[in-house]
Amino acid sequence: MRYDVIVIGGGHAGCEAANASARLGLSTVLIAVNLDTIGAMPCNPAVGGPGKSHLAREVDALGGVIGIAADATYLQLRTLNLSRGPAVHSLRAQSDKREYGVFMKQYLEKLPNLSLRQGMVQKFILDSRSERITGVELAFGERIEGGAVVLCAGTFLEGTIWIGKDTQPAGRAGEFPAVGLSANLKSLGFTMGRLKTGTPPRIDGRTIDYTDLPVVPGDDQLQFFSFLPDRPVREQMPCHQTRTTPATHELIQANLHESPMYSGMIHGVGPRYCPSIEDKVVRFADKDSHSFFIEPEGRSTYEVYLQGCSTSLPIHIQHQIVATLPGFERAVMVRPAYAVEYDYMPAIQFDHSLMAKDLKGFFAAGQILGTSGYEEAAAQGIIAGINAARFVRGEEPLILPRSSSYTGTLIDDLVTKEIGEPYRMMTSRSEYRLILRQDNADARLTPVGREIGLVDDQRWSHFNSKQESIGQEKDRLSRTRIRPCAEWDEALAAFEEELKISVTLEELLRRPKVPYALIQKMAPAHDSEAFPWACEVETDVKYRGYIERQKAQVEQAEKYDRVKLPADLDYEDLTHLSREAREKLNRIRPETLGQAQRIGGVRPADVSVLMVYLETTRRKAAQNGEKQESNLASATI
Repeated sequence: MRYDVIVIGGGHAGCEAANASARLGLSTVLIAVNLDTIGAMPCNPAVGGPGKSHLAREVDALGGVIGIAADATYLQLRTLNLSRGPAVHSLRAQSDKREYGVFMKQYLEKLPNLSLRQGMVQKFILDSRSERITGVELAFGERIEGGAVVLCAGTFLEGTIWIGKDTQPAGRAGEFPAVGLSANLKSLGFTMGRLKTGTPPRIDGRTIDYTDLPVVPGDDQLQFFSFLPDRPVREQMPCHQTRTTPATHELIQANLHESPMYSGMIHGVGPRYCPSIEDKVVRFADKDSHSFFIEPEGRSTYEVYLQGCSTSLPIHIQHQIVATLPGFERAVMVRPAYAVEYDYMPAIQFDHSLMAKDLKGFFAAGQILGTSGYEEAAAQGIIAGINAARFVRGEEPLILPRSSSYTGTLIDDLVTKEIGEPYRMMTSRSEYRLILRQDNADARLTPVGREIGLVDDQRWSHFNSKQESIGQEKDRLSRTRIRPCAEWDEALAAFEEELKISVTLEELLRRPKVPYALIQKMAPAHDSEAFPWACEVETDVKYRGYIERQKAQVEQAEKYDRVKLPADLDYEDLTHLSREAREKLNRIRPETLGQAQRIGGVRPADVSVLMVYLETTRRKAAQNGEKQESNLASATI
């Protein structure tokens, strides 16, 4: 059996990698330990949230599937951070856990060029002469050949789950871990590490008293993850909220010695931004209470997810914790919370295409590279799948710069920074978040998806129609002039504004207090009160000055990214570099000066040393009559 691309793992990274490779026309096989768990949501069944919604929409804009699946299976849609600026507005969907997995598997089963196989990969096959991967070997000796391999093993590599001081091998509760693959990766020269994550208990929703619990409803005006038109409108289910009590905190404090994390039995580092409840109680001892969200797992189940209550305490303690929560006095726990420890591969061993630096044709994506979250996995998966396909075809890889997307920021952080904990995307990770908003992900990346072949004619036609409509509306705002009158005076008074002279609608919209909704009402486009792309237009007009300033910052930063560093440069020879910089640069091997600049421990003075070295090298080559291209002239120290 031979395929162009072999994808290992059926989680969110594997699904996107397989989708990208197959839709680009390459014969692809997705191998999963259990085909029934393809697209599973083992933790919170939700997509999106701060920073994560940007990734989900970027994957969709490139031609991925996570946004389509989230829109098809949502229980509730809610936009977060609306009281803040548009750069941090974030869509979040509470998903139907079962429907999402079924949707994803059926989507992949119908995909041309893609085969699904159940099996456990135990060994990678490679050609030692070319140092190129040539296939995989499964648990019972079956061999599958391929031109490229994408490893998306999630938490399954030597996975171990913990409940109290009891442990058992598992990638997730009830699922076998991948055993033996870590040893094979080490034999190939990869460095492995150990991380930890966790999940909360599931509760029988029929046993919860919702009488006095605050309701968290969905939005009345729906937004969706996919930029495709005609997304499905479904009946929404409410979420609820409860909080810990002093009794909860006393119980946890009294039983910290029972936690495998606090007793030293778990050695993997957990996610900083998604801590366990015992971690919250210890780290934030000044807080009297912590909020939990009660979120349904699906329309066909009574199980609910207790978001915020991740723990690895023993089951009998978990029962007691649940009983201390308001509304949960008689609640029944259906599934216990647990922690999972697993092997991962520090991503500095990979380049920006997500291919291993020292093993051609070997790509990786998802939690195995040290990230946490479905959206982070999906974003890596689609890039790894695209580049695996391009590698097989002998084409240049797709590299997304930081300035283009949160996906580019995510990958750049992973491969240039030594991250010792599960990486979670947040809007604060990007220095360009005003131009990398969730609403304009299609404007940034759909042309890229079209160029590489993932964006079909339907999506491309819709995209062009939308961009044309936005352009026409901006032009209308700049050309339409209004004059002071009683009608406008009355409308503007509600926003503490007034009209003293004639202005264009664009000039009026630039005023901080004037919303686009007022213009829609008073001077609607095309005799209609509704304009579907209001957010993009309003943000571009109101923040134009800031956006232009940020674009100038991008242009300056990209000058450094155009300056190539020699692949064979031994940084130990550059004695003017700091000791830490020499060690980091030799280990990470950045391809450009911009990448070197972003490595932790490389100081501005070290960047100056590198620039002096490159310019000196260029001049020596010029003196010797050699031609050597240099971009240093355009870079500023």
